[in-house]
Amino acid sequence: MRPEVPDMPQPISAQPTLYPAGPPGSAARLRGRRCAACGYVFFPPQDFGCERCGAAADQLVPAELKGTGTLLACVTVYFHPLQEPTTPFTVASILLDDGPAIRSLLVGAGETEAQCLEPGLRMQAVLTPAGTDSEGTEIVELRFAPAGPGTRDVG
Repeated sequence: MRPEVPDMPQPISAQPTLYPAGPPGSAARLRGRRCAACGYVFFPPQDFGCERCGAAADQLVPAELKGTGTLLACVTVYFHPLQEPTTPFTVASILLDDGPAIRSLLVGAGETEAQCLEPGLRMQAVLTPAGTDSEGTEIVELRFAPAGPGTRDVG
């Protein structure tokens, strides 16, 4: 008989309004909004009304976004005035399959150099470790990474 191992606490999301928590390294889903009047998709979610058709806020409904898309552009930052994130880090513009274009940090920060990533590359949202809270529970953050070798959109 094996001794009981206490359940490990589930990771928590650094930004729960934007994405649910999950194990580090797992694919992430994004929490957005969709306008019921015109179908426009928002990320990050907002509750002010539709910026496309002007529908009232009560027309915006929650929308789960797949977290996959196409790389539009990226740049590696080597200097900035804040302590976090530490430099170098890479910021990417990604057109989500579900609609909006967003900006995100890439997995590996400076390890993934911008010149290595060409527009058209397929990208996947992933959860990465971001430390622990005061009770020792792991915190995960949203990042994007290439979806796999040779995965490109042809345009």
